[in-house]
Parts: sequence; structure tokens; C-alpha cells
Amino acid sequence: MADQGYQVIARRWRPKQFDELVGQDHVTRALGNAIEMGRIGHAYLFVGPRGTGKTTSARLFAKSLNWEDGPSLTTAENSEIGLAIMEGRCLDVIEIDAASNNGVEQVRELRDECQYAPAQCRYKIYVVDEVHMLSQAAFNALLKTLEEPPPHVKFIFATTESRKVLPTITSRCQRFEFRPIESRLIAEKLMEICQSEDIKAEPDALALVARLANGGMRDAQSILDQMISFSGKEISQTDVLQVYGLASPEIVQSLAKGIASADYDLLLAVSGELAESGLDLHRALIDLQDLARESLVAAIRAGGEGSGLGVPLSVEAHARVLDALRAGEDRIQRGLSDKVNFETTLFKATEAARSRAIDGLIREIGSLARTAGAKKKNN
Repeated sequence: MADQGYQVIARRWRPKQFDELVGQDHVTRALGNAIEMGRIGHAYLFVGPRGTGKTTSARLFAKSLNWEDGPSLTTAENSEIGLAIMEGRCLDVIEIDAASNNGVEQVRELRDECQYAPAQCRYKIYVVDEVHMLSQAAFNALLKTLEEPPPHVKFIFATTESRKVLPTITSRCQRFEFRPIESRLIAEKLMEICQSEDIKAEPDALALVARLANGGMRDAQSILDQMISFSGKEISQTDVLQVYGLASPEIVQSLAKGIASADYDLLLAVSGELAESGLDLHRALIDLQDLARESLVAAIRAGGEGSGLGVPLSVEAHARVLDALRAGEDRIQRGLSDKVNFETTLFKATEAARSRAIDGLIREIGSLARTAGAKKKNN
């Protein structure tokens, strides 16, 4: 019988202290200073992509404010109130999912309940996740309470789509931006997890998992969980490529070389191999963009030319290739034939690498004209 008590990595490795939160040092510093200086606001808005630590930070902040010897940024591991908050069973830290409680009636109930003093904690804290899902009427019902809440009440709102939150709500909150986490930091955390769990993982495999996560630690940990189920105690880069249908770095480099050298036969052969293997062509295009960008940055630092795509190209040519690749994303995602649209994008990028911008030609013609005029004067 399967172990009913198993918890996924994302839950077991959820930060229990602010110093365990990865990639959001600016948030930790600001909240820590607010506690130390006694400048704790009544409403906070946490904004950022999924899996970057918004809800976890809300719980950690609630624990910092409410634990027995608080408020303080660091809390005792054996704090009874702290454990209750992190496990979601504290009566005075109420977590609300705005996606399923988005009506005006629910907000009115919240408004009535918040008048009562907390049962066991210092503050009654409402954590409203996905706050952008509240209806217009619900937002309006919340305004007065949010502007002048009782002294024992704090609000923490979290959202992935800040533009959908009414400006009148945003203006009443202290806003914190949760940034996508660097792939390097994610890979380092995954390596720490693997070492603790006695899992042997290739650094290249974890780097690939980190890239797949697109800046989200929770996504990365979920992918790692899946890879452990697939590979067991040893995870290789090949395993990750196989499970997620990704093109290998060597294949991506071949595509880049084909574009830079205008080798259409190579491009057709490699794209055909990708399609026959059932690999993700859209992801291959994203990886190709990343490689083109890295080569562009290297060309800029080198003073105007780089060979990261396999053939020396100017900064201008790199920029045109990158533009052509980015323009092809929608065609691949929305087109009827992934393969045809993928190949078309590769061919357009190839032509972009060979073409020359009109302003550059004008400069060269002007330079030649000035040189010819100077020679005539000398003669």
C-alpha cells in the first residue's frame, strides 16, 4: 500500500524562516526593517509570478507578527502559534481564496468578522490569495475597511495579475514585487534538496530543470519530484530531456549554426529530426532564443562581433536573428502545423542574419563617397 503520509518536495521544503526564502532578499529586508522599526502597515500587496514565494511570505510575516515572543523577523522553531500558522490551523490567521470567495457577500462577512478581537494572537491577519479575482462590488465593499481597519487587523493580499487590482485598493497597500528567481539560485536549491534526500543529480540536469521552471521555485520542485519518480536515485540530463521532450544543447547549437551559416539543408535535417522524435518545437525555439541572446551579449562585450552561433556575426546581425526568432513564437503556438511554422521561422532568421539594415548601408555609402571625394581633391 502506498504511503499515505508522503508530502511532495514543494511542501516539505517550504521555507519556515525568512532566511530560507530564495531570491527575494529585497522583500525580506523591507519586512524585517518594518518590524524592527515598529512601522508595520495595515495592508500589504504581494505581486509576482506563481511559485515565487508570495503566499509563503504572507504566512512567514503573519508568524513573525504573531508568535509568542514577537514581533520579530526570526521566530523560534518550536513556537506553537508559529507552527499553527504555517500549517494553516491558526484561528487568527485566515487564508481566503479569492477565486472561490469573490462575491460581495463574502467580503461583507469578512468586514463584520474583523471587528472582533483575535482569539489567541496579537493580530488578526487576513491573507487573501489571488485578490484580483474579487468582483467589482467586492472590491468596493472592502475599501472602507481597508482604509481604516481596526488596530488589531492586518491584510496581506497576493496576486499574479496586479493590473486587475483596482487602483483604489493598490493605493491603500504597501506593494512588494516578487521577482522571478534566477535559474542559478533555483539550481543551487535543487542541489541542496537532492543532497539532503540522497539523490544523485547531474548539475546539467538541475540547470535544465531550473530553466524549465521559468523563475518559479515551486514549479522547479514539482519537476524535480517528477524526475525522481521517473529516474529513481540518479537523475541525468538525458532523463530530463526525454521526459519533457526537449532538444539537447547540441541540437540547439546545430540549429544556431545553420542559421548563422545559411545552411538550409542542415536546418531542414535537424528540424525534421526534432519533429519525428516528437520533441517540443516551441521549447526548442525558446532555447534557440536564449542561445542567440547569450551570443548577442558576448558580441557586445567583445566590441561588435561574436561567434556564439557557430559563425562570426555582428551585433546588428545578432539582433535581427533574435527579432526573427521572437516573431515566430506566435506562429508556432497558434499555427496549424508546428513543423512548417518552425522551419519558416528558422528560414526567416537565416535571411535576417544575411540582410543588412538600410541605415548601415547609407552610412557605408556616405563613407565611401567622402573617401572618393577626398581622393579627387588630393589628385
